[in-house]
Amino acid sequence: MPSTPTPTHCPYCALQCGMNLTPAPQGGVEVSERADFPVNRGALCAKGRTAPAVLSERVRLTSPWVRSPAGTLEPATWEEALDRIARELARVRAEAGADAVGVFGGGGLTNEKAYALGKFARVVLGTSQIDYNGRFCMSSAAAAGTKAFGVDRGLPFPLEDVPRTGCVILVGSNPAETMPPALRYFRELRENGGTLIVVDPRRTKTAEQADLHLAPRPGTDLALALGLLHLVVAEGRTDEKYVRERTSGWEEARAAAMAHWPEYVERITGVSVPELREAVRLFCEPEAAMVLTARGPEQQSKGTDTVGAWINLCLATGRAGRPLSGYGCLTGQGNGQGGREHGQKADQLPGYRKLDDPAARWHVAEVWGVDPDALPGPGRSAYELLDALGTDVRALLLMGSNPVVSAPRAAHVEERIRSLDFLAVCDVVLSETAALADVVLPVTQWAEETGTTTNLEGRVLLRRRAVSPPEGVRSDLEVLHGLAARLGVEKGFPTDPEEVFEELRRASAGGAADYSGISYRRLAEGDGVFWPCPAEGSAVAAGSGPRGDAPGHPGTPAEGTAVATDSVTQGSAPEHPGTPRLFLDRFATPDGRARFVPVAHRPAAEEPDEEFPVLLTTGRVVAQYQSGAQTRRVGELNAAAPGPFVELHPRLAARLGAAEGDPVAVVSRRGRAVAPARITTAIRPDTVFMPFHWPGEGRANTLTNPALDPTSRMPEFKVCAVRVEAVEG
Repeated sequence: MPSTPTPTHCPYCALQCGMNLTPAPQGGVEVSERADFPVNRGALCAKGRTAPAVLSERVRLTSPWVRSPAGTLEPATWEEALDRIARELARVRAEAGADAVGVFGGGGLTNEKAYALGKFARVVLGTSQIDYNGRFCMSSAAAAGTKAFGVDRGLPFPLEDVPRTGCVILVGSNPAETMPPALRYFRELRENGGTLIVVDPRRTKTAEQADLHLAPRPGTDLALALGLLHLVVAEGRTDEKYVRERTSGWEEARAAAMAHWPEYVERITGVSVPELREAVRLFCEPEAAMVLTARGPEQQSKGTDTVGAWINLCLATGRAGRPLSGYGCLTGQGNGQGGREHGQKADQLPGYRKLDDPAARWHVAEVWGVDPDALPGPGRSAYELLDALGTDVRALLLMGSNPVVSAPRAAHVEERIRSLDFLAVCDVVLSETAALADVVLPVTQWAEETGTTTNLEGRVLLRRRAVSPPEGVRSDLEVLHGLAARLGVEKGFPTDPEEVFEELRRASAGGAADYSGISYRRLAEGDGVFWPCPAEGSAVAAGSGPRGDAPGHPGTPAEGTAVATDSVTQGSAPEHPGTPRLFLDRFATPDGRARFVPVAHRPAAEEPDEEFPVLLTTGRVVAQYQSGAQTRRVGELNAAAPGPFVELHPRLAARLGAAEGDPVAVVSRRGRAVAPARITTAIRPDTVFMPFHWPGEGRANTLTNPALDPTSRMPEFKVCAVRVEAVEG
């Protein structure tokens, strides 16, 4: 491999920070800053700096493992492992039908892998039962954004706009710990004279940076947003001209908000009326402002409505589709954006097309060379798929996810996984889920393969291969190629990522997430390309879509628009520059108007009672990532965050008789978790917090509630009723 630095991107969060990788003299690779990449401008968190540690053969898988008749995992050849998987998937399909075979993906897979996995499920297996762990991350924001704007892209503007706006309301996000290089944007906002409002039940490190911290009771973010909108109307701060010219549905949304008067909202949320009024003043006085949400308001059984209420606040004040203003979602996983655009979700086809749209099915089937009627319909969402394991779904192929730790009601999910007839897992390490598999395949990692990801801004990026994988390790694309061939599909699953991307371009052409004008060449020459980026000269039927700051270039056709299969053939026109800023001319709805959606507060699926009087909320810490399957194998990160804990207020600790570091038990209707107490006034007295990165007795997701949002099918990770007990001895 080259001895010169290879410019690439971090494998972790959705910032996709730029970095350089250089082979080290003693082996492995060294990370250095890449100051020219505009998103992180050289800054890296500890996870990014230490990411090469997981490339070591000491901590990762380097050969396939197959479960023996005695029940133990034993080394096997690739041929033995792939034969076993193909044989078992074919057996279950023959015995119980195609939908008895499931596929579960991940938001960390590259666009090429996500695309190939969705195609494999639908073309090779013929199953509708495919979803991915991104359903647990951004699905409520995606659903609300699509309802309001006609399309979902995490941020409809680049991060560089954040320091230049007048006010940001940051709802349920803690970038100081979840994506530390992004914190500089909020610091620069304040240095430039703007204000930061943080909404979080905890006084996090991010909340400490805020001009105003609102600490609502968990599960009441919807009421809070409606209370703010009520005050906007009552104080005459509505942008009537904008509402009249660029939106629809205002009368119904206004009527719903006016039922949430300030004193009523104060009783629900615990946020005082003076704080509500101050938040409205800070948000409405500047010329431009933004609302950014993350998992706090989204991971609720009413997450879509909650995000919708914050979008309504933006629309009523004219804060969307204008320079330096708008609503955005801070996507979490590394390819959480791209992962939900190209076919991993149960109801989607590539290009953010809907699986039940006949025109979308026709277009993608034409690219794939299959009959549109042969494509299965929408399947189960992520938790519903996991809940069906061992009953309706008897075999599962899993890539890039660790639901034994990350899924809600995790003990139940673990039980369902154990009940499968057959489980195959592709992973870089022996995760808690992989340890239960019948076959485990070792696959390449971020630095060992080339592929594209799409960061939280909608910026499509090229991750470059910097080192060779160990002997005995193959890519996920090679796995799908080998399985497809064994299952009778010899063509259509190339192992070269650029070849896969070229097909993805054709499949996405004319869709909401149009990548047809993006190529590896363009990505290699710059700092990424923002979608939508249609191919100039493409044979696209007339349609309308999100227009942005690219004068003279057409927007994206409406979702489902029929597109010819040669749609990426280049004409003589210049290449489309991509669309950093959406909606400046019109929204991606049929009439070009943003849509208000009337919503009303409702309680969490599970409220406190005498038996379970306290609320639990969950989240991340800076030194660990997601289920911790990779970061828990890095010494420096484990030293900083060695294990789970329970954060509780001194008053609650005093009632329990618990001191700092004492083990305490948190009990919900679904199970019990034990971890050391961390006593702090940074949390509400009626709330406890646990990070979710660890398995075992401290597994936070043993406790969480799988109650689902009716639209997004997002589980209610962020709020459930618990009791806290001292642990004897």
